[in-house]
Amino acid sequence: MPWLVNGHTRLLSLAGMLALAVLAGCSTSDTFEQPAPVPEISSSVELEPVWSMSVGDGHDDKFLYLAPLNTGERLYAASADGEVYAVASENGEVFWFRDLDEEISAGVGGDQDNLYLVSRDAELMALAREDGSALWRQPLPNEVLASPQSNGRLVVAQTIDGKVLAFDAATGEQAWQYDSDVPVLSIRAAASPLVGADLVLASLANGKLMAISTENGQPIWQYEVGQPQGRTELERLVDVAGEPLILESAAMIVGYQGKLALVDLQTGQEIWSRSASSLQSPMIGNGNIFVSGANGEITAYRGSDRRELWVQDRLSWRQPTQPVVYEDHLLIGDFEGYIHMLSLEDGSLKGQLEFDDEGLRVAFQRLQNGNLLVYGNSGKLSVLKLRTLD
Repeated sequence: MPWLVNGHTRLLSLAGMLALAVLAGCSTSDTFEQPAPVPEISSSVELEPVWSMSVGDGHDDKFLYLAPLNTGERLYAASADGEVYAVASENGEVFWFRDLDEEISAGVGGDQDNLYLVSRDAELMALAREDGSALWRQPLPNEVLASPQSNGRLVVAQTIDGKVLAFDAATGEQAWQYDSDVPVLSIRAAASPLVGADLVLASLANGKLMAISTENGQPIWQYEVGQPQGRTELERLVDVAGEPLILESAAMIVGYQGKLALVDLQTGQEIWSRSASSLQSPMIGNGNIFVSGANGEITAYRGSDRRELWVQDRLSWRQPTQPVVYEDHLLIGDFEGYIHMLSLEDGSLKGQLEFDDEGLRVAFQRLQNGNLLVYGNSGKLSVLKLRTLD
């Protein structure tokens, strides 16, 4: 559940029935919204395990986003208590394990040679992908929640106070730093920077998507995903908490109390937009666009004209994860650890699985063999596959 950050320190947790004065975009005098109960459905599909394992203490009751890194044949996963695993995506066989003996706040990022994590003490560390051995570490100016990302030459980390820092991937030497303006109040959420050959795309708490030169850290263009409005700081929240989705020469982005938009990668010019509010990255499948709304509603838009196709409101205020297209279904996790399976055609609920009673926060991932990778808050790491019920 999103926490608010004030002056870059934890202010409060929007847990349970506090869910979301913030996510409602309402004032502090409004009634707090309560999550909808788990829907009762008649399942026509189910998810069955291919393999499962435990990764340390998972998020260890902390509000983290420790998403596994999927490199094809291997998966790399880390826990808040410092355990790091390299496993085979096919069967979960452990290639190597390392206990870092320190707490982790962000990861796992990686490139062809290295893995990147950030410690609770705000140190960026590089490990060898081959065996997990330590390569280098560098101090950062503030806490990091988003996985560091690399293009093989630079590794980029983004702090909760709006700083974007680039380091030489081989040596750890700092290359540049970009400082953004940060609002008084922001959502404690994690959007990893996207690092290309020429541009870094950074999603910022001030409601902007920023393109930064990988060469020198200078801004190339900015796009305003959301514009602060209202009298209170809560009403003026416009965080961009999800990474942009890259579509050839354009980036699709959605923000909280902002809009869903397609932006030209070279110029930052808007191609199209429509009003939306989400804390997650959008998803595309079967020519349509799917968005997990900040209020828990799941919406499908037709890709050709962005016309609304359907809305599933039975997951209201259940803090959905990013939607993932899986075969003919849309899969979404929630704060109580349920995986919900929706029809792509009309959004109807076709199945559900209680996966992790400590909740689900990081997005599911499709593996190259077509199976689904799920990492729960407790540290439960599983590969699942969909099965139609007779």
